[in-house]
Amino acid sequence: MLFRFFVFVLVLLAGALAGWAMAAETGALLGLAASSLAWFGIDLLRGARVLRWLRHAEPADDIALRGLWGEVVDRARRALRTRDQRTEQSERRLLDFLAAIQASPNGVVLLDPLGRIEWCNQTAAAQLGIDADRDLLQLVGNLVRDPDFAAYYAAGDFSRDIVIQGRQGTVSRPLRLSVQLHSYGDGRKLLLTRDITAVEQADTMRRDFVANVSHEIRTPLTVLTGFVQTMQQLELTAPERTRYLALMAQQSHRMQTLVSDLLTLSRLEGSPLPHAGEWAPVAVLLEQCEQEARALCVALSKAQELRFAPAPQTELAGAHGEILSAMSNLVSNAVRYTPAGGAIEVAWQALPDSRAVFSVRDSGPGIAPEHIGRLTERFYRVDRSRSRDTGGTGLGLAIVKHVVQRHGAQLQIESKPGLGSTFSIVFPASRLRRRVKEQAGLPAPPATESPAG
Repeated sequence: MLFRFFVFVLVLLAGALAGWAMAAETGALLGLAASSLAWFGIDLLRGARVLRWLRHAEPADDIALRGLWGEVVDRARRALRTRDQRTEQSERRLLDFLAAIQASPNGVVLLDPLGRIEWCNQTAAAQLGIDADRDLLQLVGNLVRDPDFAAYYAAGDFSRDIVIQGRQGTVSRPLRLSVQLHSYGDGRKLLLTRDITAVEQADTMRRDFVANVSHEIRTPLTVLTGFVQTMQQLELTAPERTRYLALMAQQSHRMQTLVSDLLTLSRLEGSPLPHAGEWAPVAVLLEQCEQEARALCVALSKAQELRFAPAPQTELAGAHGEILSAMSNLVSNAVRYTPAGGAIEVAWQALPDSRAVFSVRDSGPGIAPEHIGRLTERFYRVDRSRSRDTGGTGLGLAIVKHVVQRHGAQLQIESKPGLGSTFSIVFPASRLRRRVKEQAGLPAPPATESPAG
């Protein structure tokens, strides 16, 4: 500023001296006025250039000025550049924030004070049936037509969530959404949606599981209690006492089997995966399955034709007891549900891609297609009365499914009503190898769990 003032004074002196030289005192005054006007005119032109640059030009545009106005331009250019950098950073953070919300498994909808949609992610659009582009600024109440949501929105009490039907659900597999509104800003609202279908299904399965276990245990307990009271209150003959004791033993065995199966399922779900370095000879597994199947035929008094294919010289990686339990469950189920005079064929077959299949084919009544997908559910039975007559607990195929998954295998079920059923376990090639050493003279390793049906 001092330099600018000094230059201004010099310009005035120069004008005054030039006027004095031409017209003495009057010329000096005129020169002084002319130099002042020239200074201010040039300064106004430079200021006008700066103002025009600020209004229309980009901060990066070059404007060559010196002095005070040059410093003003430099400072303005730096301020504008800093502003643009901050704006760019804010936009980048906003885009990152929106991308994070877009990737969220939960739905997010932003509503203005009037309840119109300002923005929503793809999850919310899919769950609520909203078009993220077409439905912007549409009232959310016109798009989400659920009566519970309309009442929830109108009440204004958003301290809890509500559950409504999602748009992607079907009659057989409904989509259940947890919806909650949160107020923010100046009357705006945040709508959050969460798919709770799996949570509700798990809760339903838990309730059904507890109910089924209670029912399965209560039935034999009722029988046992009745027989005990009868034996305590009545004088029974020796044959009657023997018959009652046999029935009581049968019901006790049923409860013991059920508890054993429940413990097996609990262990399978909570234990680490079986070690791949443990190898079980397939011949030993098939031999134990055959022994247990023939013993079950005798126990059930069923005259059936059991055919076991020759055992291969192959070893299978995994827990011996778990694999035996899965195989034996399939064979025992075939024995239980195949009527007397029927045939059961058990085979082990190597596939061209180095995998192998353990299959159990029976000539039983077969299974309708609508039941096949649910056979591995706990306590699911096609015919409850027939299952109880055969002594099954309804947990056998659930155990098979867990064992198969733990060993990286696949369970395949093929059945047609009246034509029998085929249950197969397909083992991956990574868990198979040729038997390294003959072990025919060695005793078979003990099974850790008895088969369940």
